[in-house]
Amino acid sequence: MTQPTLNAPIRLTQLSHGGGCGCKIAPAVLQQILADTPFTTHVAAAFPDLMVGIEHADDAAVYRLNEHQAVVATTDFFMPIVDDPYQFGRIAATNALSDVYSMGGRPLFALAIVGMPVDKLPHEVIRQILAGGEAVCRAAGIPIAGGHSIDAPEPIYGLVGIGVVDPKRVCRNADGQDGDVLVLGKGLGVGIYSAALKKGALSPAGYEAMIDSTTQLNTAGAELAQIDGVHAMTDVTGFGLLGHALEITRASRLDARIRLGRLPVLPEVLELAAAGHVTGAGRRNWAGYGQEVALFDGIADAEHAVLTDPQTSGGLLVSCAEAVVEEVLHTFRLHGFARAAAIGRLEAGAGRVLVER
Repeated sequence: MTQPTLNAPIRLTQLSHGGGCGCKIAPAVLQQILADTPFTTHVAAAFPDLMVGIEHADDAAVYRLNEHQAVVATTDFFMPIVDDPYQFGRIAATNALSDVYSMGGRPLFALAIVGMPVDKLPHEVIRQILAGGEAVCRAAGIPIAGGHSIDAPEPIYGLVGIGVVDPKRVCRNADGQDGDVLVLGKGLGVGIYSAALKKGALSPAGYEAMIDSTTQLNTAGAELAQIDGVHAMTDVTGFGLLGHALEITRASRLDARIRLGRLPVLPEVLELAAAGHVTGAGRRNWAGYGQEVALFDGIADAEHAVLTDPQTSGGLLVSCAEAVVEEVLHTFRLHGFARAAAIGRLEAGAGRVLVER
């Protein structure tokens, strides 16, 4: 087989049908696929040390080893969201490790998941993707200890992340409490950025903001889990803010009341959304869970797009007691999350999300 050359610029995003966490199977479709499958039933009874499985759509599995240690295990991979191979590797690795942090854990090591069209991509491009992932793991203080690779029709990269957590500090979706405040760690709009990028409509400043957000490790998660009063935590990724807030409300059997005006939104996002730069995944998200969301009258299309926008390597969504909100925000800022904001609260209800101005 002839090795491809770098004579012409290679646009990774043109080699795949989707990108980033927008590649996720739509929520409603996934629910149908998983319904009544054997591994969804009787797991807790058969494996009592499996603290977190797939019951409530948590971000990672957690298995208790002893009174003080539990293993956190997750896997995440997707197709390119940007054309730069090094940045694609960085984004994918950052996104994968986020699931360890969102459970309150600290990563220990990673395994690489690599699927590449070797007849289309020069070896150097593939090496750059792997180098980007390795750079993120180095920043997280962990090794990539192995992995698996295949020849695939579209470029795919990600990680298996293995971490450790104190069993008493695991942050599950089901542990939100009535009266908790919801705090979001990163700005929204990555999917809208990616849609604009594909059409050549994203400014250099917007691209820089996109890279900065998607390659910022959610390191605050491990420290947030040590705060008494932090009850539940997840990261906002492919199902958008509404979808991941619903995961907490369904599991905790509460409603969430979100204030649109308090949401941190990345620069230019509302303008880009108003110009039509939105993703098909955002529309699929709404089709899958819109019946569980109550929106105020008069919401603009661009605002609606932000709420359902699939985030790649998005921010942590924390459910915490009102008494520790300032401590949570302070912890976020110590870790460099300047956009972190309190965006709403949990209240008695039936598992819905209510959005107010």
